[in-house]
Amino acid sequence: MKVDYIVVGLGLAGLAFCEELIQANKSFIVFEDNSQNSSSVASGTYNPVILKRFTPVWNGHQQLELALPFYEKVSEKLGKEFDTRFSTKKVFNSVGDENNWFIASDKPMLAQYMNPEIFKTKIKGVIGDFGFGELLGTGRIATKDLINKYRTYLNEQQKLETDSFNYENLNIDNEKVSYHKIKASKVVFCEGFGLKKNPFFNHLPLNGTKGEIITIYAPELNIDFLLKSSVFVLPLGKDFYKVGATFNWTDKTLSPTEEGKQELVNKLEKTISVPYQIIDQTAGIRPTVKDRRPLVGVNEKYSNLAVLNGLGTRGVMIAPTVAKNLFNHLEKGEKLDPEIDIKRFTN
Repeated sequence: MKVDYIVVGLGLAGLAFCEELIQANKSFIVFEDNSQNSSSVASGTYNPVILKRFTPVWNGHQQLELALPFYEKVSEKLGKEFDTRFSTKKVFNSVGDENNWFIASDKPMLAQYMNPEIFKTKIKGVIGDFGFGELLGTGRIATKDLINKYRTYLNEQQKLETDSFNYENLNIDNEKVSYHKIKASKVVFCEGFGLKKNPFFNHLPLNGTKGEIITIYAPELNIDFLLKSSVFVLPLGKDFYKVGATFNWTDKTLSPTEEGKQELVNKLEKTISVPYQIIDQTAGIRPTVKDRRPLVGVNEKYSNLAVLNGLGTRGVMIAPTVAKNLFNHLEKGEKLDPEIDIKRFTN
């Protein structure tokens, strides 16, 4: 079999890169063994404002301008809507939060998202004595459903291999690569935290950050917006909510923990005042980088091996932008954004 590309990994990064290949009529095969699940278990929310400091997300506006039409097109292709739009309400913990919100909402980069009006009305079931700030232009991509549906689509197109990728069986020369009976021009690795085992890119400073989320049933809560306090409370419909997330920099397992659940419960009980039942708990390892920028680029020795990784906590927003930049770099010689280029760690 001859293809233009081998893609290893089918989280949000791999999916976005596959879409670039399809649009350009490039042939490809994807290897996905389900060993990494961060994209599937993520909350999938998109938000261009860092609510802890009331500052803009890096390139957040530009990322959303590309990401939202991207997911709309994928939804049309797969015949299912994955994007749910809603506002976000930030719980203020002091009068200082209110003042900082006013100051931030007056800045040009943030004014289009931050409602300058402070909401003082009590919200039933929500603990908030100092009011709320409202953030517009936010929403959620149902990442688990999206990825599962996309895998089915690729499988029907005979573009999916569900085996683990064995690096030792990859043969590389200047013109092409071969893997068993597959010959390709390039390989793009989109493996998430699995990159740590990749001999071509495991020197990169990828840090795995474990995150845990619980799903609760709270029929008396009745909110249709994302609530952000020390945890987020994300409505899923029919009185179900996702609550998260934890950040653990030492535990690299994919198993949910009692400690993670208890941390979320402690914070949740300072956020809502209605009864709830825990229905589910999930965990994943986020592929994070110390400078909070993705890892994108080409291997120093082998120009036909590339990496697309390190999307961190904002993969929904970042994936379409960095996938397009990498594709245009490989196919058209476009320069990579220096803030995401892996050369920043070797120069």
